[in-house]
Amino acid sequence: MASVLILNGPNLNLLGTREPGIYGAQTLKDVEALCHETAEGLGLTADCRQSNHEGQLLDWIHEAGAEQAAGNLIGAVLNAGAYTHTSIALHDAIKGSGLRVIEVHISNVHAREPFRHHSYLSPAAAGIVVGFGTEGYPLAIQGLHRIAAAES
Repeated sequence: MASVLILNGPNLNLLGTREPGIYGAQTLKDVEALCHETAEGLGLTADCRQSNHEGQLLDWIHEAGAEQAAGNLIGAVLNAGAYTHTSIALHDAIKGSGLRVIEVHISNVHAREPFRHHSYLSPAAAGIVVGFGTEGYPLAIQGLHRIAAAES
């Protein structure tokens, strides 16, 4: 059975307690349960991971590119948190690995501080889901599933 990788970056382990007015009351465990449920409904398994360390996210993206090439993975849903706005390395890892990625943001980053308006990841992403709260994760998984099916 193919899988989908769900990658969450820095501070997403604080979901449920960090600025609930912006990010909501759901915890990361709640988000992961939602991702597992969505993936299973599509005949996939979900592999959910979170790291506050850029290098760990890079390593996971490199590994996922190889898994996608081997036909074991349809791609990744990536909420890179603040690294979205700072990390050329994540952009390069996505491009270099060939990993199919859907970029996700819980909040509408374009309605927030100006420094959040630019994403280094968007040019490398197959799609972007912004501002739907944690419901953006199922939307991203569904979109990734459709893109992967169309490309195979």
